[in-house]
Amino acid sequence: MTPTGVLRRITLATAFAGLITVGALAQTQDPTPQQQDIQQDKKDIRQDKKDLNRDRADRNADQRDINRDKRDIASDKKDVRQDNRDIRTDKQDVRQDNRDIRNDKKDLSQDRTDRNADQRDINRDKTQLAKDDTKYGANSSQAQADRKDLHQDRVDRNRDQRDVNADKRDLNKDRTDRNKDVHDLNADRRDRNQDVKDVQKDQKDLKADRKDRNHDQKDINKDKKDLHKDRADLHRDKHHK
Repeated sequence: MTPTGVLRRITLATAFAGLITVGALAQTQDPTPQQQDIQQDKKDIRQDKKDLNRDRADRNADQRDINRDKRDIASDKKDVRQDNRDIRTDKQDVRQDNRDIRNDKKDLSQDRTDRNADQRDINRDKTQLAKDDTKYGANSSQAQADRKDLHQDRVDRNRDQRDVNADKRDLNKDRTDRNKDVHDLNADRRDRNQDVKDVQKDQKDLKADRKDRNHDQKDINKDKKDLHKDRADLHRDKHHK
């Protein structure tokens, strides 16, 4: 290797070592006030961006809550309207059941009256038959007519008794239906009252969520102002002489 090449290599190595030394010295030196301001401005900007993103996320979550509250209110109001329709239907059913019960009681009373009248006819026929048997003989026309009347009265009495039994079954069934309809009415009223409470609760939640959303929006607006101010400070500090 020529002396010129050796000298060139020594010069390059010396220059490189000098650069490293200067860099090390620059790193060990304290930053200037301007550099400190710039670093602080960058830190503030990063924090502002984090705050802005967090507040936007909160605002969006609040908006989703608001949308859900609106859907819940609409659904609850729909339930209340359906409950009111059910209540009106139940009231109509109860009124009809009460009318049926009153009619059943009238029918039962009338059939019992008929049945009792038939029984009195039977008792009278028996008395008359005994008298005619004694007076005219068991095979007399009078006795035969009494037996025929007694048979017919017994047929009528049995038919009226079946009517009485049927009326009792109808009355019991209508009472059962009435009691069930009253139970349904009370259940629908409880459902309606609960749905009204749900509407009121959802409205309160909606109001609170709107308040939170508005508060978060204010925070977003403030974060934007802070971010804009910190960027302006950074720009000023970078170009400050």
